[in-house]
Amino acid sequence: MVRSIVFCFGLLLLADNVRAAYILIPMDETQRNHLKAYGITYWVLDAGVEAYWLLNYRGGSFAFEANDLFEKECKTRDVSYQVIPNGEFARIRTEISNPEVNMETIKLEKAPKIAVYTPDFNAQGERIQPWDDAVTLVLTYAEIPYDKIYDREVLAGKLAEYDWLHLHHEDFTGQYGKFYRSFSMQPWYRENQRIQEELATSLGFSKVSQLKLAVVKEIRDFVGGGGFMFAMCSATDSYDIALAAEGIDICSEVFDGDAQDPQAQSKLDFSKCFAFKDFQLVTNPMEYEFSTIDHRDRNVLPERDYFTLFTFSAKWDPIPSMLTQNHTTTVKGFMGQTTAFDKNYIKSDVLILGDTKAENEARYIHGEFGYGTWTFYGGHDPEDYRHYVTDPDTDLSLHPNSPGYRLILDNVLFPAAEKKKRKT
Repeated sequence: MVRSIVFCFGLLLLADNVRAAYILIPMDETQRNHLKAYGITYWVLDAGVEAYWLLNYRGGSFAFEANDLFEKECKTRDVSYQVIPNGEFARIRTEISNPEVNMETIKLEKAPKIAVYTPDFNAQGERIQPWDDAVTLVLTYAEIPYDKIYDREVLAGKLAEYDWLHLHHEDFTGQYGKFYRSFSMQPWYRENQRIQEELATSLGFSKVSQLKLAVVKEIRDFVGGGGFMFAMCSATDSYDIALAAEGIDICSEVFDGDAQDPQAQSKLDFSKCFAFKDFQLVTNPMEYEFSTIDHRDRNVLPERDYFTLFTFSAKWDPIPSMLTQNHTTTVKGFMGQTTAFDKNYIKSDVLILGDTKAENEARYIHGEFGYGTWTFYGGHDPEDYRHYVTDPDTDLSLHPNSPGYRLILDNVLFPAAEKKKRKT
């Protein structure tokens, strides 16, 4: 009888230890697939299980309670992991809590609902614009679900259904990406212009630029109300330019059928911008540039083009710490229509997360607006240095440990953090 009781008690202890175990996903150089590791963590959150983001611990590792299903999923997605007992996880958290070390434990509570603002497809199911998008590529590769929305959905109030919004490489000024000189005779350019003009008309606008301004203002309100917005490449500066140019015609006749306002530059209102100030518009329709925001006087060779991530206090500055978690502080640079932001035109209250000091340029910036936040990331594709319009999509299975793509996924998981850690 006593032996049976001891045996049963032992089984209970064993079961308790199994339940108390944690899966630790290291995010340092030992991780086989950094990008899919974010997807695993999102998947766990989406299953209703809380997770932990261990800032600056082994490259910004993740942890959550262990079970056979989670362990199987790590194996299926080829994500490196360790099963550790409750006591070991408690020891790690104690180590992290030491005020002398630059680490912090962030609880992730709920998987954010994600929207990608991206153009519709044409009747043949092809992309209207013949280029890929780094965010949709990495979300798909990491197996993180997202919805596609565009102007019609934004103006119908659909943004309220989402926590996190990515802006595809859009031109919010209504100038069709300033591609006129190089591509205005291409079928895809003409088709895109036709579709955009028809969409604007159907929504009650006489110009595409007016439609885009209305969309920009809806997105501004989404951020102000507590949303999280992320943008790359031309969606960064063209967004702010559209805000500053509200009510001003900055489009040449080749874009909207009438002349631009000759006093446009002097009428810009930089107080409406999220990130930039005092920039000069590039009004020549033949020039592939929107303004002086994009740092055009770069003097760096491709093989030496790197930018450095800043190190923040994980305990006192958890937000920028989350947004810069990586297994390296040096990230390979990459170009785009908007490659980098000239520091001379960045507002003083903007937080620079990564820069190229020798070039006086920021590559990765962040700020708050109302109750929400925005993040701008220069360049088109972190693993394709000079991505041309008709180049094929990047195969991320060849870059599972990409530091540049990790920064995108840092932003995706950031809204999952417990609310008290999001605002400082």
